[in-house]
Amino acid sequence: MITGARTGVRWWSVYEDPERWNREGPEARALLRWVDEHVLKPHPELGRPGPVCPFMRHSVTRQLIWAGSVAGGDAVPGERLHAIVDDAFEAYRGLLRENPADARGLALITLFPGMTRYDLIEDVHGARKTQVVGEGLMLGQFYPGCPVPGLWNSAFHPLDAPVPMLVLRPMMSTDFPFLVARTDWLYAYFTRFAPELPRRLRWAISERMRVMGPAAAEITALRVHSADEHAR
Repeated sequence: MITGARTGVRWWSVYEDPERWNREGPEARALLRWVDEHVLKPHPELGRPGPVCPFMRHSVTRQLIWAGSVAGGDAVPGERLHAIVDDAFEAYRGLLRENPADARGLALITLFPGMTRYDLIEDVHGARKTQVVGEGLMLGQFYPGCPVPGLWNSAFHPLDAPVPMLVLRPMMSTDFPFLVARTDWLYAYFTRFAPELPRRLRWAISERMRVMGPAAAEITALRVHSADEHAR
């Protein structure tokens, strides 16, 4: 267990002791059902063969999924949400320091049971994305009805989840379409996946590849990998 120094939020390795995690409440059990019955399974609307998230199986098998739950629902103030992200970030870094080999599959999930104001999730996600991306990570916003389109089918919404949550995970090579709106996001992407390139060249490539305006939200159209190319 890891306890956030600022907020007291506690995160567990949920597949190391699923029974302990399930005692956190119905939302905790809903998370495991969603992972086991949806994320790890194929879906007819996904747009490609295989499970919704091909790499989650590795995370589950290696017990690299940590999760915690925050009480309060819509009454959680914005400053506490940011403090929770700070604690989650610190916890994630600590886990990587202890086990650097886990860097590819580590995911840290923070649930917000009872929250129906999903704009709160979107606000903190938007405010903290640059910091997280700069560290070579991604911060995902999941909640019921999340409209973010899928990479393979714009009508499929992979971030639609039964419980509102924020998820810290490694940046993957397939994350390119989610990073095209800003030069500094693309620079972080190329720094992670092409670190041998000179810094000025990485920045120049990022400036040239930035997508302006509404086109940056066309996630499916911006996909550049094929079905047989696996993320890394």
